[in-house]
Amino acid sequence: MTRVRGVAVIGAGPAGSLVAREMARRGADVLLLDRAEFPRWKVCGSCMSPGSASILESVGLGHVLQRLGAVPLTALRLSAGRVRATLGLSRQVAVSREALDHALIQEAVDAGVQFMPGSRVRLGDLASGHQCLHLDQVGGRSEIRARVVVDAAGLVGATAGSDADRSVVRPGSRVGLGAVFKEGPSEYEPGAIHMVMGRYGYVGLVRVEDGRLNVAAAFDPAAVSAAGSPAGAVAEVLSEAGLPSLPESPLLGWRGTPALTRAPGAVVSERLFRVGDAAGYVEPFTGEGMAWAFSGACALAPIATDAAREWTPAHALAWSQAHGQGSHRGQAVCRAVAWGLRQPRLSRVTVRILAHAPGLARPVVRLVESPPRFALEAAPWA
Repeated sequence: MTRVRGVAVIGAGPAGSLVAREMARRGADVLLLDRAEFPRWKVCGSCMSPGSASILESVGLGHVLQRLGAVPLTALRLSAGRVRATLGLSRQVAVSREALDHALIQEAVDAGVQFMPGSRVRLGDLASGHQCLHLDQVGGRSEIRARVVVDAAGLVGATAGSDADRSVVRPGSRVGLGAVFKEGPSEYEPGAIHMVMGRYGYVGLVRVEDGRLNVAAAFDPAAVSAAGSPAGAVAEVLSEAGLPSLPESPLLGWRGTPALTRAPGAVVSERLFRVGDAAGYVEPFTGEGMAWAFSGACALAPIATDAAREWTPAHALAWSQAHGQGSHRGQAVCRAVAWGLRQPRLSRVTVRILAHAPGLARPVVRLVESPPRFALEAAPWA
C-alpha cells in the first residue's frame, strides 16, 4: 500500500533541510529526501554572510555555526591582475558544506523530520489531492504520495516537467568549479576571503573550520575548455594576479556545476513549491546564496505547512509573490557585481580606487550582507 505523507522535501541542502525543520516545528509530517549520502562535499564558496547568520539565529539555530567552529572573516582581499585592495568584513564566517549541511539535517531530524538519503526521486502523477513520487533506492523502488512537495534539489531541480516549469539559463552564464586542498599556500590565510578576478572568470579562496583551503570559481565554459581543465583555468587567473599556485592534487575535486545564472520557471504549481537554487539563481559574491536559501525556506514553511492541511490556489499565489519580492533586491545587486566582474578593465580600475578608498564599497557590501525580506505579514498562515 502506498504511504501518504504530509510533505515531501526533495533536496537536503540548506534550503531543503531548513524548510523541512520549520514545517516539522509547525506540526507537519515531513519526509526529507536526497540522492546523496551525508556528509558530502559540494562545490560552494563556503562563506556565510551576516544575513545568513541572523536568519539562523532567528529560528533558534544560532548555536550551529559556533558548534561547528565557523571561522570569522574580517577581510575581503580583491585582486584584478596585479592590482589589489582589502575591504573590511563584519560577521561573515567560513564553514565547510560537509559540516554545515550535515548539522542542518540533524537539526531537522531532531525536530521530527524523517530523512531518507540515497533516494533518487521522480515526479509521478497528481491525483486525488496528492502528488505521487517514485523513489529509486539501494533496496529497490517504492512509491509515496504527499499532500505537498517542496523541490529544493539545486540548480537543475528535481521535479521539472513541462518547459514552463524549467529554469532558463541566462545567456553568457558561467559554470561553477570547486576543489578543496588539505593545506595550500600559507599566503591564503585564515580569516580572509581572497577574490581573484581574471578575464574570463574569478576565483574565491577561503580557509574553513579545519584549516583546509576551499576554492570556488566561476568561469566562462569556453575558458575552461581553452585551459584544458578546471585546474588550468584557475591557475591562469592566479598567475595573472601574481598569487601562489595551488598544489597539483586536491584533497577533493575538481568538480563543476551546471550553468549558474538562471531565470526561474514556475516557482509553484499545484501542490508543488520550489525554493533555494531550484527557484532560480544568480552568481553570488561572498555568501549571499546561503542567505537566499535560508530566507526562502523560512518564508515558505508557513505557506507549505498550511497547504499540506488543505491546498488552495491562494497558497500558490502567496509563494509566487513572496519569492519575487524577497529575492529581487539581493539578486539585482549580485547581477550588477557579476556584470562588473566580466569587465577586466573596469575591475582593475575599481580595485585600484578601492585600494585608496575602501569605504566606497561599504554601501554595496551592506546591501549584499543584509538578509532578503519576504512580505508575509498579511498572510493568514504567517
